[in-house]
Amino acid sequence: MKKGLALAVLSLALTACVNFAEKSDRSAMVYYVLEDSAPATPVKPIVENAPTLLVLDTTTGGFYDADQLVFSRSAGTRGQYQFARWTERPGKRFADLMRDRLVRQGVWRVTAAGGYVRGDVLLDTELVELYHDASSEPGQMRLVLRAELVDLKQRKLLGRRVFEQSAPLATFDAAGAAEASSQAVGRALDDLTVWLANIR
Repeated sequence: MKKGLALAVLSLALTACVNFAEKSDRSAMVYYVLEDSAPATPVKPIVENAPTLLVLDTTTGGFYDADQLVFSRSAGTRGQYQFARWTERPGKRFADLMRDRLVRQGVWRVTAAGGYVRGDVLLDTELVELYHDASSEPGQMRLVLRAELVDLKQRKLLGRRVFEQSAPLATFDAAGAAEASSQAVGRALDDLTVWLANIR
């Protein structure tokens, strides 16, 4: 009888039907907010006769169009953090941060594309890369952004540019990657707004 009971307990333990511990050893999921690391500045008054800038949502490649934080341990490889997620997909979040930065600049009348407002120029962006280069510790966050500015009235390309930024991680973990991502985003937005102001 005792032998049969022992076998039953062993069988349940091996099939994970019984939890002998109160706490699970599984890590909890942590959600991070992608931010613009630049200090928030007051919104400047819109300049007289400012053109209307339609800003499309930022597109991303299929692998990056997800809420997982991405890393790379060696060239040509990508992986995803298991227990770390973005609160919003990076492309959508980047577009919101970009519109907010452009509104604060006061150079354009900024609106999201796709509404009823007719624009003078159109900004199209693609987040080509946003990943933690973990080939060495603690590594760095790498960001590549492609941007095109189109004159809608004359139907011509005003400019095209690729922006590349990196930011070192303070800690070799998802929290460090998230913080460095926000730093890289802030620097890329710095470059983008300067470029657009010069075209303007």
